[in-house]
Amino acid sequence: MDNQDLFVQMDELEGRVGAVHAELGLMKQHLKRLLEENKRLSMENHQLRKLLRQGSAFLDTMQEPAAADELPDQEDASEQLDAKQAAPSENEPIPVIGGGHDNLARLYHEGFHICNVYYGHLRTEGDCLFCLSFLNK
Repeated sequence: MDNQDLFVQMDELEGRVGAVHAELGLMKQHLKRLLEENKRLSMENHQLRKLLRQGSAFLDTMQEPAAADELPDQEDASEQLDAKQAAPSENEPIPVIGGGHDNLARLYHEGFHICNVYYGHLRTEGDCLFCLSFLNK
């Protein structure tokens, strides 16, 4: 085997390694998109289950049978329903005004970027200095 053949073989090997490297990069990007979508769908699923439980609890309270002599008038029933909707229940969280910073901190701790550079992307390589500096402001 002369030097020319060895050089050609090394050149071909380098080309194949480059192609494998490029393919690995594409697979990594695809995996990142899949992980982000999985996290988003998991969060959405959690929220939908929470809403379903709240709706189920509301329906259970509406379907309790009342005795025939204890049926309230239509006006009384609508007033009671308005009072229930106006008063916050013990299970429902009271919305916090000005909790945007807390929401961003929660998102960051769930593994998402909150900085203007990568906002909404999944953090795959540990802490982000941009996000941390934003949280510390």
